[in-house]
This record gives sequence, C-alpha cells and structure tokens, in this order.
Amino acid sequence: MFGISPFARIGLAIALTILTSPGASAQDAFKEFKQLESTSKMPKLDAFIAPGTAPEGVKLRDVPMEAKLTADGTPVEEGLSWYVFSPIAGTDGKLPLIASAKGGPAAFQLAPGDYFVNVSFGRAGVTKKLTVPADGAVDKQVMVLDAGGLLLNAVSGTDARIRPDQLSFSIYSSEVREDGERGLVVADVSPNTVVRLNAGTYHIVSEYGSVNAVIRADIQVEAGKLTEATIQHRAAQVTFKLVSDAGGEAIADTAWSILTAAGDSVGESVSAFPTMVLAEGGYSAVARNKDKIYQRDFTVVAGRNTDVEVLMKDQQPQPPVNDAARTVQQVPVGTPPPPGVQPAPVAPLPSYEQLAPQGGDDTSLD
Repeated sequence: MFGISPFARIGLAIALTILTSPGASAQDAFKEFKQLESTSKMPKLDAFIAPGTAPEGVKLRDVPMEAKLTADGTPVEEGLSWYVFSPIAGTDGKLPLIASAKGGPAAFQLAPGDYFVNVSFGRAGVTKKLTVPADGAVDKQVMVLDAGGLLLNAVSGTDARIRPDQLSFSIYSSEVREDGERGLVVADVSPNTVVRLNAGTYHIVSEYGSVNAVIRADIQVEAGKLTEATIQHRAAQVTFKLVSDAGGEAIADTAWSILTAAGDSVGESVSAFPTMVLAEGGYSAVARNKDKIYQRDFTVVAGRNTDVEVLMKDQQPQPPVNDAARTVQQVPVGTPPPPGVQPAPVAPLPSYEQLAPQGGDDTSLD
C-alpha cells in the first residue's frame, strides 16, 4: 500500500497542495471547483416541519442553528443539510424526522423536549443531542463539523496529463474491518471534484483506464482545509494493430489477447485498433486472424503513449506433428498399392535352420 507524508511509501509520487486558510477562505476554495452531490450555489430554504409533530397548545420555541468547519471558523453559508429527529423510535424502528432544512444557517420552531440534530456538508456530518427548554432563553446551536475538502487528480509518468474520462477515484475508510475489507465512503469520483469529508485519513484507489493501472494511497484530510492530491500513475496508453507490412493498414476481424511477462492475461478485445491503458512493464500482444496466430513482445514505459504493430510475418510456429501419434491404417493383405506408389520390399521369412538353436545342442522332451 502506498501513501503520502506522513504516510509516504516507496513507489508512489503524490503532489499535495493544501489551502491552509481556515474559515471563510476555505469555503471560497470549495467554490472554485465542482462539488460532489451539490450545486455550486445552494439557496437557503425555509425549515420544513413535519405535520402533526408539534403537540397542540404547546408553545413552540425558536431554535437558531449554524455550522462551522472548525471551532474557530466562520459559519458555513451554503451546502448544508439539517435534520431534526425525535429521540423515540417509531414502530418501524427508525427515529421520526421532525424537521429539515437546506442551505446555510437554519432556524427551527420546536416544542420543548429532547431531539437529535444532524447536519451534513457533503460526506461530512455531525450529530448532537438537543434539549429545548420550556422557559428561558434558547441558545444558538453551533455545530462543529470538523471537516475539510479533498480534490483528486492524476498524471501519467512525470507530468503527462490524463483525460478526465479515463480517471476514476474511490475513497475508502482507512480502517480495515475484520473481513479484511475497508468501508467504502464514495465511489467513482471524477477528477477536479471537491469531496467534503470529516477530518481524518482516507484510503484512495485511483484507476487509470480499466485494465491494470491502479494506484493506492493514504491521504489525510484536515479540518477547514482543502487538500489537493495529484497521484502519479506508472502507466501508458497503448494502441494495437495487425499489419502485413510496417506502417500498413490495420487488418480487421482480429482478436487480441494481452499477456504479462508471466503469461497472465490482462486484456482482450476484438477490434482493428484496440486501445488499452497498461501499467509499466513487459507484455506480449497475441493477435488471432483467420485461424493464424501472430505475436510480438513489447514494453510499456510510464507516460509514453504508443502504437504496437504486430506484423503478419511474426506468425507463431505451428507445433510439430508427433509421428508416434499418427494413426496407421490397416490394409488387407494382397491389396495392390495405389497408382504411382512402389510397394515396399518385403523381407523373406526366416528358415527353420535360422531359428533353430546353434551349437549342436539337442533338446529332447522326456
């Protein structure tokens, strides 16, 4: 597993740029990139109170609420989702939703009593217990998200740009469960997308293409900061074609198999111009066309996209026929040979004298 300082491991280069200004400046940094599961500007909405949740004749209290990325930061003005639940589970075993709101700071009218309040900011969230008094002042509820942002990208080789449609990231929790797996936080994250997460360490899986170019890294998200991580893939894009002469036209109806140096298959395709992203290393390209097989070895260098031509003269040798395995057809005695075929000479049968014991020994039976 590869990582990032202080989780640095050999074999992975990752560049990190952290926007360290907390509070309002950190929120401004979030606005510069597309947000996951939100628009760039979410308007404030009036709090929704579920019908029938407020007892009749009970005086409702105004409860203002706001959320911050860090304890000393400024309130988040957009992108928040608020939920207020009753602490008593319903018949379905779930906590009934009392009220909800979206946007920035919210204000709810709640009857005196106990509640659970949850606020989420993207994939970051926090829940606290709220007690609304029957009399006296109601304090503003300040929720500290302890959250930051993560923006992922990747290059091939040293600095070769990768098309966004060829990249995909998955974010997992850093802890490994008893079954050996990690909890999936969010899958199929596109590059240049801000993912808002609770502060902590996350395990990132970066996939370049769909074959074997996969890099893993541990990245730390800090509260109130936007962490930008660029992952370096050791891979390249390779296009294959079967040709009769170097530089010639690709021959259609060709089936391809790409094998590692150890002989393991990593990709297959039926196309005149198959294109695959392969991790750095040695491979063999095997092309099948009209019951003939052609093969060429090649090497993938990170960041160097290339074409691999397999020439039809590179045909694999056919396995030799084993004479011992040939089936001999029995021909009846006296059958004349086919026209133009000379019969094989037949040696005469040995005489009795040739078969009798030598040396004049007599053998008799009593």
